[in-house]
Amino acid sequence: MAVWVFGGRLGLRGHLGACRLLCSRFQSRSSQGEEDGNRVQSSLKTPKIPKIYTKTGDKGFSSTFTGERRPKDDQVFEALGTTDELSSAIGFAMEVITEKGHTFAKELQKIQCTLQDVGSALATPRSSAREAHLKLTVFEEGPIMELEQWIDKYSSQLPPLTAFILPSGGKSSSALHFCRAVCRRAERRVVPLVQMGETDANVAKFLNRLSDYLFTVARYAAMKEGSQEKIYKKRDV
Repeated sequence: MAVWVFGGRLGLRGHLGACRLLCSRFQSRSSQGEEDGNRVQSSLKTPKIPKIYTKTGDKGFSSTFTGERRPKDDQVFEALGTTDELSSAIGFAMEVITEKGHTFAKELQKIQCTLQDVGSALATPRSSAREAHLKLTVFEEGPIMELEQWIDKYSSQLPPLTAFILPSGGKSSSALHFCRAVCRRAERRVVPLVQMGETDANVAKFLNRLSDYLFTVARYAAMKEGSQEKIYKKRDV
């Protein structure tokens, strides 16, 4: 089984193992503080590495951050899975973009981290969340405003749009257009959860701005690489 915890996806055993590791470190520091010349600190056992599989999801159910068990095709997990897919698509695009030396690769990495926060918010359905859960996974407006600033920065350097652009413009641009399409799907999966009151509206707003950002940097990458963007032309009847 895998549970969704604050900051991302982690197996339940992995979560417990991490807690034990942190506890061991704190115990070690405490022991060192008490140690004097006549006492030697006892060695601490290294915690076992947790298995990646637990088999508790074999019946088609998984757990949210609140501990609630839901079917794996639940709307919450549909939104989580699509957001994870989006982060993976961005990771692939970053490999292409980095090879071309584009400076906005750092922005994309920051976006991947923010998508982990999006996942935490989605994995905390309000219908089963306690106040403590909501405090840990609240999604603020800051990332949305940052995307808007980035969009404005790149838009000011681009030629105006005069036609409908097809996904094209070289490898970097095409990879970013693919990310944009996945982002739109993630937004469609999140909107019902917002309407049901299960997650914060800021999550949907972020994904909406992110698709605009991805479209903008796709055009920017094409311009910087000197690649021609393909334009939609209506077929002759």
